[in-house]
Amino acid sequence: MESLRTLPKAVLHDHLDGGLRPETIVELADEYGYQGLPTHDADELRRWFLQGDSGSLEAYLQAFDHTVSVMQTREALERVAFEAILDHAADGVVYAELRFGPSLHTRRGLSRHEAIEAVLAGVSRGMAQTDVAAGVIVSALRQEEDSLAVAEAAADFVGAGLIGFDLAGPERGFPPDAHLAACTVARRAGLGLTIHAGEGDGPHSIWRALSLCAAQRIGHGVRIIEECIVDSQGSITKLAPLAARVRDHRVPLEVSMTSNLHTGLWPDAEHHPIGALYRAGFAVTINTDNRLMSGITITDEFSSLVDSQGFTTTDLLACTMVALDSGFGDYDQRRRIRDEVVRPAYADAI
Repeated sequence: MESLRTLPKAVLHDHLDGGLRPETIVELADEYGYQGLPTHDADELRRWFLQGDSGSLEAYLQAFDHTVSVMQTREALERVAFEAILDHAADGVVYAELRFGPSLHTRRGLSRHEAIEAVLAGVSRGMAQTDVAAGVIVSALRQEEDSLAVAEAAADFVGAGLIGFDLAGPERGFPPDAHLAACTVARRAGLGLTIHAGEGDGPHSIWRALSLCAAQRIGHGVRIIEECIVDSQGSITKLAPLAARVRDHRVPLEVSMTSNLHTGLWPDAEHHPIGALYRAGFAVTINTDNRLMSGITITDEFSSLVDSQGFTTTDLLACTMVALDSGFGDYDQRRRIRDEVVRPAYADAI
């Protein structure tokens, strides 16, 4: 595990409100008078937040009520973003994209713009103290009706550390193209566009994200396996048209295996399709999704893939390179990290 921890990593899919330190949650709850926590003991709270038995995306998302409730001020948002960068740095991450929904943090009077400013400030402070290069993705919730306002707020921060726009939240009953206007505003502003699809809903959700909303990356996307023929050895032997498009057009999949297991998509790591998709040539990236709710780090994800899917250091390098090539941040910076940091480190490890 320690050798994996020292490998440089890139994370494209990490929710800010899903990665708080339990100690920080307790301190912020005490500071701002939030009474809803199930316990104020940090160790007990860490265990409570583990959503390994949630069994569905909808149940998994309920734990966010508590984290969001303590992230309602500039100071809290900046602190959480700052600590996220420090925690990623300690785990070997050299490139990170953090995402959050600014509309969730307006209960105490913050505007969306103020919420974005606070997160950007925290990320900037974290980068100044680490070797992590990071950017922020703003998420709109597909079950809400304010996605256009979220996209318009995000557009005002292009060039200031905000690099992408995302649609998150429950998929079933909330198609991404219902938010086409927001996606259009984001793309016209120059933001990268990633959409959660193929997690809680089937491949048709991926098709809508790509064909109707022009998404550049797919958050999760693992149910694209339903558009593939898989043999008895677990290898993909044939692709339906949508799967062929995703693979051949090199659409990056932001895969978070542990999170998928916790939301009940597959019974165990051995049956998860990430290995089959990777070996068939899909543009697979490795991600954490929600470090607190899944009780993981990106090193844990690497270790799980080694143990359950037979990934080698060469495979981990390939996925890391795909992530860096697929990032929404500055290309010259990503290329420098790729060529001067990642390649040499993995060459020594292989």
